[in-house]
Amino acid sequence: MRLLVLGTGVMAKNQLARFSLIDGVTVVGAVDTDPERLSAFADKFNIEKRFLSLEEAIAWGEFDAATNVTPDRIHHPTTMALIAAGKHVFCEKPLAENYAKALEMTEAAEKAGVINMVNLTYRNVAPLQRAREMVLSGELGTIRHVEASYLQSWLVSRAWGDWRTESTWLWRLSTGHGSNGVLGDVGIHILDFAAYGAATDIDHVFARLKTFNKAPGGQIGEYMLDANDSFTMSVDFANGALGVIHASRWATGHLNELKLRIYGEKGSLEVIHRPNGSELHGCLGEGVETATWTQIEVEPVATNYERFAEAVATGVQPDPNFRHAANLQKVLDLAMVTERERRELKV
Repeated sequence: MRLLVLGTGVMAKNQLARFSLIDGVTVVGAVDTDPERLSAFADKFNIEKRFLSLEEAIAWGEFDAATNVTPDRIHHPTTMALIAAGKHVFCEKPLAENYAKALEMTEAAEKAGVINMVNLTYRNVAPLQRAREMVLSGELGTIRHVEASYLQSWLVSRAWGDWRTESTWLWRLSTGHGSNGVLGDVGIHILDFAAYGAATDIDHVFARLKTFNKAPGGQIGEYMLDANDSFTMSVDFANGALGVIHASRWATGHLNELKLRIYGEKGSLEVIHRPNGSELHGCLGEGVETATWTQIEVEPVATNYERFAEAVATGVQPDPNFRHAANLQKVLDLAMVTERERRELKV
């Protein structure tokens, strides 16, 4: 697979570290509107072809697929251009700023017959994959209740950099720069984490969003800091289970932690993912009577990057695809409506 990298920021570096380990994948070009950032990135990864616009890269055309690592609001126009050019697309999440644009991208990709995949990175978490298998096999019985959280602390810690001075983080706090806040940024991750792990879809949603004051006048330079910082969400799942989902960037002591608890009639599971590793715990069998939890060993799983490369090679569409991401975006859009209107909405 000849791969084009569109956008050369932090996440692009993370992706290239993964793609470079896959046999048969060659990064043939990079695109960025910032010439200095583009040069530094291309030099670091020994990429010969460098373009200041996607139009230039498409005119060149010597690539099979592109990974779209641009800011959220740029996903739609750039992905539509790639699809029109007949290129396979691996897109960062969220797929688009809203459901209407995400659906347009989905329908275009499906009509064009190109491989389309969204990088919901926590599908790479082996304990999550194993938890889903156990739910589907009936080991937990009927699922009754689900808890999920995504906790970050970069608004109270400089572990990832200083958000007060770095545009990499400031744009994520500003709706005027294309951000839908923590809901749009990591909300899609934790919704997928919960629904995928519990092997069901979200059916109804009611959410509360909160933006906290972070600077005098709520602004730093050109950035209005008006995007939501925290959200709580109550959901109904299609299988009848009730769920509670929340996320925050103010979670002091949690650099980047996802947690999922799935409670069934026969037993329960807990998935925890942190930067230093992942774990799966279960309360099953005789342990149900004594509330005893034990760690469950899991086997490694193929990454999204590996599955995308295989899909391009075989022509077999993988999951999570654009349609799945669009459906998650619909939940996120409705969550914002429920905040404004203070009422539950059916997905």
